[in-house]
Amino acid sequence: MKALKSVATLFLLSASCAFAQTAQPVVAMIATGGTIAMKIDPVKKAPVPAISGEDLLATVPDVAKYAKVEVNNVSNVPSDYMDPARWVQLTKVVSDTLARPDVAGVIVSHGTDTLEETAYWLDLTVKSDKPIVLIGAQRNASEPDFDGPHNLLNAVRIAVDPQAKGKGAMLAMNSQINAARDVTKTHTSSVETFKSGDYGFLGEVDFDRVTFSRAPLRRQHIDLATEKMPDVEIVAMYGGADGRLLRSAVDSGAKGIVVQALGWGNMNIPMFNAVKYALSKNVPVVIASRVPNGRVLPNYGFEGGGKTLVDAGAVMADDLSPQKARILLMLLLQNGTSNQKDLQAAFSR
Repeated sequence: MKALKSVATLFLLSASCAFAQTAQPVVAMIATGGTIAMKIDPVKKAPVPAISGEDLLATVPDVAKYAKVEVNNVSNVPSDYMDPARWVQLTKVVSDTLARPDVAGVIVSHGTDTLEETAYWLDLTVKSDKPIVLIGAQRNASEPDFDGPHNLLNAVRIAVDPQAKGKGAMLAMNSQINAARDVTKTHTSSVETFKSGDYGFLGEVDFDRVTFSRAPLRRQHIDLATEKMPDVEIVAMYGGADGRLLRSAVDSGAKGIVVQALGWGNMNIPMFNAVKYALSKNVPVVIASRVPNGRVLPNYGFEGGGKTLVDAGAVMADDLSPQKARILLMLLLQNGTSNQKDLQAAFSR
């Protein structure tokens, strides 16, 4: 009898362990490349794409404590190569993956140079309450202080945390969690490069738990109506700018222009005249600022001041950086939104 009880107990324990393994949440890791996937090439003596998502995952055995991680190697390119075509493909992969009932969340490994752009793109184009956690690395895999494994482990912990639901795309590096809309790269080499300006981090990842202090409220969704995005260019305003590059962009077929203006969204007369030229050709113009924090507003009334720009038909980008304003304008145009009133409503949302 005792022997039978022992056998029964062992069976139940085995069944419990098997159930625990099958019940573990699934996290999909979508690898796209970047420094996090690079090593020093002995001939070039510089970092180049070298490791797969599986290689990176193998450096972090502790992820098994939190989830079963599935790897999908979509690409292995520097993030400088990211473009609208790759973003469209990534949206489809992320959306299809999150649609699976067994997937708790998605991690996207990516280079840091355009990481904030990809994060905002996914935040706008993927419709799901499940978390999307983007990670990168400032140190490559050949360096002794390679930060990729640390960021991957934290991303897995975020992806399975119930608090992460409904917060859209997040960027998680150096144990800090940033909202896609707010985050920007602030240092060329520091591991604490990503910050969210005046708004601050969403939360942090400590050794014992994930803590969220706020939620991103300014979010919206835009459906992809086409695979080919309209051409939208960014033109910088600076002391002495003559507007020639803006006119050239319009004449070359740009469907939208973002001006990286000054201060509250101001520019000189030659650039103002170039903006009016674009608007006369029915090319929407969005005014952002080179200043990292604060909104652009129709405040100044001198020629080229924010108020004169809005009166001429331009759109204020609110507090979006020029690179993120370009993404939003591109998505709005491909979805059929092109008049000043509707564009402004989307940028103010």
